[in-house]
Amino acid sequence: MKTLLKMTTTALMFGLLALGPAQAGNHGHAHAHGHAQNQSHAHGDAHGAASMAASAGELPKVEAEVRRVNTRANTVSLRHGPITNLDMPAMTMTFKVSDPAQLEGLKPGDKVNVTIDRVDGEYTLMSMEPAQ
Repeated sequence: MKTLLKMTTTALMFGLLALGPAQAGNHGHAHAHGHAQNQSHAHGDAHGAASMAASAGELPKVEAEVRRVNTRANTVSLRHGPITNLDMPAMTMTFKVSDPAQLEGLKPGDKVNVTIDRVDGEYTLMSMEPAQ
């Protein structure tokens, strides 16, 4: 079974390499395994793809629930729905925030609508508003 898994993983990686860096960097494979921290090495630099998504139109709003707030690190952990512009399934993950002021008054359990993009290789919360 382990051999089959290794062969499948190897085949997948070669297939992704054949797609090229912009497509392989935005495929979402590592997200499904919950690698919430420091994923930029696993995906390459998809900054160009994220910039194109942001400039092509408004980022999609995603429903989320605040799990943790870290004002020292300027991060927030969210249990979020699928993030379509990043091809990321629903999960709980920690995000850098683009503006530390977004964390003011935020507490675990708050329901929010967020937009998230990739900035300089890091998944970054771009905007947040209370859920209606």
